[in-house]
Amino acid sequence: MARILALDYGTKRVGVAVTDELQIIASGLTTVHSSDLIQFITDYIKKEKVETIVVGEPKTLKNEKTDSSHEIEKLMKNLVKKFPNQKIDKIDERFTSKLASQAIFMSGVKKKKRQQKELVDEVSATIILQSYMQMQENRMF
Repeated sequence: MARILALDYGTKRVGVAVTDELQIIASGLTTVHSSDLIQFITDYIKKEKVETIVVGEPKTLKNEKTDSSHEIEKLMKNLVKKFPNQKIDKIDERFTSKLASQAIFMSGVKKKKRQQKELVDEVSATIILQSYMQMQENRMF
């Protein structure tokens, strides 16, 4: 099997998470600057086998597009163009930043480290990936 790569896209930073090769565990990988994302993915795919790239899609409480939806659509088109052999998928990412902040707080991380937005982005990407994995597992049954 190959890994699944998940992205919590923002105009400044992108949180990145990845599964193990057996797609059992989702782990935070890193945070990259948005302008470096395509090169990062290119380099990562050269080193590791990736089956799917998942992008978190922000929506409102009414399940409507948000202000950043246009940026996500541009990213999706760019990913499909740059990585035509990869499966590219989206998943609803509502509340991931809030869940990430709560998870970081509950883990006992010191206040100064909790305020690092990079950490929240990486944990958000991990939550996006876990949600995607659960969704895929539910489709099997």
